[in-house]
Amino acid sequence: MRNWILPENIADLLPPEARRVESLRRDALDLIATFGYELVQPPLIEYVDSLLTRQDAALDLKTFKLTDQLSGRQLGLRADITPQVARIDAHLLNRQGVARLCYAGAVVHTLPDGIMAAREPLQLGAEIYGHAGVEADVEIVELMRECLNLAGVGRVHLDIGHIGLFLSLADAVGLVGEQREAVFRAIQQKDLPTLKGLLAGTADVYADALCALPTLYGDASVLAQAEDLLPHLPQIWTALEQLRNLASALAARGIEAHFDLAELRSGYYHTGLVFAAYAEGWANAVARGGRYDHVGAQFGRPRHATGFSLDLKELAWRLPMAPARRAVLAPSQADATLADAIRALRAQGETVVVKLGDTIDVAELHADRELVLKDGTWQVVPLA
Repeated sequence: MRNWILPENIADLLPPEARRVESLRRDALDLIATFGYELVQPPLIEYVDSLLTRQDAALDLKTFKLTDQLSGRQLGLRADITPQVARIDAHLLNRQGVARLCYAGAVVHTLPDGIMAAREPLQLGAEIYGHAGVEADVEIVELMRECLNLAGVGRVHLDIGHIGLFLSLADAVGLVGEQREAVFRAIQQKDLPTLKGLLAGTADVYADALCALPTLYGDASVLAQAEDLLPHLPQIWTALEQLRNLASALAARGIEAHFDLAELRSGYYHTGLVFAAYAEGWANAVARGGRYDHVGAQFGRPRHATGFSLDLKELAWRLPMAPARRAVLAPSQADATLADAIRALRAQGETVVVKLGDTIDVAELHADRELVLKDGTWQVVPLA
């Protein structure tokens, strides 16, 4: 086997692609900073115990694991940065008020999410900790839309759901273990025949309610339908109230939203409102997010939390190629005044490339000017 072949769904980014992705990363972080978010940079690797939340089987399966040679404990390569940021908020920052945090970094997946999906996405996200109100959810949705607009994503179709509906019904039925996971997947896939088979023998009121979730899709009117079709459990009433409040708040800001009460795919650790953004030309969601209240409990400090994330690599490939910086060629000479001239140009933001070797390809170096000695001073002139 050729030793330069990469594993499946792993790819290099060559200079043009890398410039495009890095440009989007910088612009997105600058945009997020204008909303008051502070950047954190969690490590790529840490103990598995803190990478996995609530013993999520799906996230566990996606996480590469290895043994730490220093401690003997099991380490993991992060498959999602959000649990790490929750740890930082809960255990390190320990702020009493609202905290707004953002991040951008690589994650690694044991298996791709789809046939063409990468196993090393560049995940960018923003999180709000310490506020339970709908205002935080609205801010996160607005910020997500701004980031997608920055990436050139046109009209966005926003689907909103609430995982609390499923959790409440599953608890009422007593679904556990593999059956609970199988019902969850069937609802996600809107597979009604499989769902009905899995719920055979379940009390009709709860079986009918679980089977209704995949059918409740559309504008805000589906929330009224849900009130009629779902049992009046306290958690269900609370979830529908939160969805109504979010619908009103988004409408007041001119943000069009659709409601999909089988929208459960936003994450492994979400506990309440969930949302996904879709756009023409993408087979999968271009961004996802939602509530994951109290995830910080495993780190000793439960906090209300909401956020979103997206893959910068997936979004950047449709953007125009970022042009390479034009460079100034400089001769390779042991000359103090030349060295001073080069340093001064670089301090001004210019790219200065020193000629090395006998073969100089100005196109490869992106050079359009050169540094020459004229009248005793080093001057920048156009390349001949």
